[in-house]
Amino acid sequence: MKPITFLGKLYLIPTTLGEMNPEDVLPQTIKRSIDFIDHYIVENEKTARRFIKSIHPEKKQPDLKISVLNKHTEVHEHQEFIKPLLSGINVGLMSEAGCPAVADPGAVIVKLAHEKGIQVVPLVGPSSILLAVMASGMNGQSFAFNGYLPIDKGEKKSALKNFEKISFEKNQSQLFIETPYRNNKLLEDILSTLQPNTNLCIACDITLPTEYIKTLAVKDWKKQKVDLQNRPSIFIIHKNY
Repeated sequence: MKPITFLGKLYLIPTTLGEMNPEDVLPQTIKRSIDFIDHYIVENEKTARRFIKSIHPEKKQPDLKISVLNKHTEVHEHQEFIKPLLSGINVGLMSEAGCPAVADPGAVIVKLAHEKGIQVVPLVGPSSILLAVMASGMNGQSFAFNGYLPIDKGEKKSALKNFEKISFEKNQSQLFIETPYRNNKLLEDILSTLQPNTNLCIACDITLPTEYIKTLAVKDWKKQKVDLQNRPSIFIIHKNY
């Protein structure tokens, strides 16, 4: 008879959305989980260690075993990352900001965990996508997150018009993001492309002291002055009937 092998659990550990006191947005379950987890899969080791220290200062950093998962990670490394789980060791998965596996490379590890019969434990924490939808006043019953828009100006404008069309036909709010240093240029493209009565929500620096969230029609945004340079932002559009 083969010995029974107990699998570890994969804990999805949210982080803050920026430099702030973690206690303002994260529940005690995060600290309790970090207390007993020494193995982590993260986007950036330096920021992950800093986050763990801010949550649990007594945690011994030399005891941490950290694997880095980002755009440079090879697919074959994923199997190595989950080996502790297959040996009965709990592992924490963390995003660079917010909830892991949502608009985040960690989704591939969660998928692999399910394939191996490993229990996945999502923990509560801030999601910029959900917080933006909550605060937008748009359709929280039906929305789509579309990630980054094309860089090419023509393709970007075509994508914006398509999202506007979908929002009208399906009554579905459309979300997207941009690299923060390109935010101001994206806003210019949005205002020059979409119809005047289409609603636009800009949710910037969510949960931070500099938080800025506002929903206006495109024609009204043209009268506003807002600087989004290097500030993480979510954009939501919705063309009403």
